[in-house]
Amino acid sequence: MVRPFLPLNGLRAFEASARHLSFTRAAIELCVTQAAVSQQVKSLEMRLGVPLFQRLPRGLKITAEGEALLPVVTGSFDHMADTLERIEGGHVRELLFLGAVGTFAVGWLLPRLPDFQRQFPFVDIRLSTNNNRVDMAAEGLDFAIRFGNGAWHGTDATRLFEAPLSPLCVPELAQTLREPADLANHTLLRSYRTDEWNTWFSAAGTPATPQLNRAIVFDSSLGMMEAALQGIGVALAPPLMFSRHLVAGAVEQPFQTSISLGSYWLTRLQSRSLTPAMAAFAEWIVSQK
Repeated sequence: MVRPFLPLNGLRAFEASARHLSFTRAAIELCVTQAAVSQQVKSLEMRLGVPLFQRLPRGLKITAEGEALLPVVTGSFDHMADTLERIEGGHVRELLFLGAVGTFAVGWLLPRLPDFQRQFPFVDIRLSTNNNRVDMAAEGLDFAIRFGNGAWHGTDATRLFEAPLSPLCVPELAQTLREPADLANHTLLRSYRTDEWNTWFSAAGTPATPQLNRAIVFDSSLGMMEAALQGIGVALAPPLMFSRHLVAGAVEQPFQTSISLGSYWLTRLQSRSLTPAMAAFAEWIVSQK
């Protein structure tokens, strides 16, 4: 059986009324009369054979049927708006859904994105950040940029580059650091990887690892660096991702010793076929190494 088309104006009136829980406020938004909105919703209800609202003395209350319909209608309107935006002017643009470790996104990717946009204007990026824990399938991601050893189940991984870790702190603290052992006098900032500082002290040739009495653990280098910028302690972070802070003199790298505990990787699900947008981004980011 062919179902009749639902009236677009009625769906729009329903969606606006459900957001405002008011025919009057929906009418103001849609630039029509309150009576027109009420009639459009009533016609939709008659077409569906169910009430979508309870009419109250002061406003509306959405029914169970309305609650079920609302996210479908909202999602459909959002999808239409997104598609119309992509084809506006006769130039079809592709969406690229990209997830990235927050540190990488802010410290490396964002400053370089204008170059990508100039080279591949047909790609619109939707960027979400994470702390290296991501479910690509559940989040609908085309790519995820992650830090580690490249071994993630069910994914293809392309190595981008290493981002070695080294102590970073404000200049006032850096002046107090003459040798690695002096770090024991300060609060040390690190990620959830427990062996970072011990590994660094070993690489720095410290005869005996200092007793670390004060430490703060972060789930992101962004939060860690914010603490370092406030003078709370010394961060063990990748200078490459905070080059702007180093150039500006906001932080200093008191010791040149660094350690590498992994690399950044461009990953995609093996079940995900490459689209032109994905191919363009992969080509571009690999060329930036």
